[in-house]
Amino acid sequence: MTNSPPLPIIYSREVEAARTKGAPIVALESTIITHGMPYPGNIEMAHSVETIIRNGGAVPATIAVIEGTLHVGLESEQLEKLAQAKDVMKLSRADFAFALANGRTGATTVAATMIAAALAGIRVFATGGIGGVHRGAEQSFDISADLEELAKTDVIVVCAGAKAILDIPKTLEVLETRGVPVVTYGSTDFPAFWSRVSGLPSPLTVETASEIADFEAARLAAGIRGGILVANPVPAPDEIARDEMEGFIKVALKAAEEQKIAAKAVTPFLLDHIFHQTGGRSLKTNIALVENNARLAAEIAVALTSQRL
Repeated sequence: MTNSPPLPIIYSREVEAARTKGAPIVALESTIITHGMPYPGNIEMAHSVETIIRNGGAVPATIAVIEGTLHVGLESEQLEKLAQAKDVMKLSRADFAFALANGRTGATTVAATMIAAALAGIRVFATGGIGGVHRGAEQSFDISADLEELAKTDVIVVCAGAKAILDIPKTLEVLETRGVPVVTYGSTDFPAFWSRVSGLPSPLTVETASEIADFEAARLAAGIRGGILVANPVPAPDEIARDEMEGFIKVALKAAEEQKIAAKAVTPFLLDHIFHQTGGRSLKTNIALVENNARLAAEIAVALTSQRL
C-alpha cells in the first residue's frame, strides 16, 4: 500500500490558536445540528454548548465536512449556514471519505466525529447519546458503527449513555466484547439518555474528571488502544423517568415497523415520533443532557492537559 499525503484539515481561528498554545479542546459532532432539531433551535443549542465549553476552560471544535473539506471548528457564519443547510449527508465511517472525495457537505455522527477528532489530535468529544445495538437486531443486524469506532479510535466520548430507543443490555455486551471501558460519572447505574438509570449497573464508576484523566494515563502507559465511553446521567430536574419513556418508545417502534423505516432513517424517525408524543419534553431533555455532557467534557479536557496527556 502506498503512503498517502495527510488529509488537509481547516481549523477555525479559535481551534488553531488552542492547538498552538496546547490548550484543551473538546470535539463536537454536527449531526445534532443538521439532523437533530429544526432551525433556529439547532443553532441556539450549538452556540449554548460551545459557550459552556469555553466557560469550562476549553475550546469547542464543532466538526463537519463542508464541500469536501474537513473542518475542525466552525466560524460563526459557517455554523449558521450549516444549521440552515438542506440535503446534508449524515456521515459515519463508511461514507466519511466519500464526502471528502466527492466535494459533498456532511454532518458527522459519533463515529465520524471520533475519526476526525483523532486526526486532529483532539482527545475528548462531547455528544448526546451513542448509537448501539437496535432492538430486534437479532433479525435486522442493525448495530451502529459507533461501537466499533469506540473499540479502535483513541478518543474519550462523553455522553448520556446509549440512546434509550436501543437495546441497552446488548449494547453493553458488545462494548464489553470489544474491550471498551464504560465508565459512569457519579453513579453506579448506567444511564439511558433521557433517564438517569437504565436498570443496569455501570461496569465502572468515577467521581471526578481527574479520575478519568488518571484512567486514560494508565491506558496509555499500558499501550491499550481505543476509546473510553464516559456515561454522564442527565441532571435530575431534566430527566424523564425510564418507565414513562419506555411507553413512548414502544409506540414509536411500532410505528417505525408499520411504516417499514430502516437503516439510517430509524433513529431520526423514532426521535421525531417521541418528540411529538412528549409534547416537546424529549427535546428539552436532549438539550439539557448535551449541555451537561459539554460541561463534563471540558473538565476532562482540562484535566488531561494539566497532566500533559
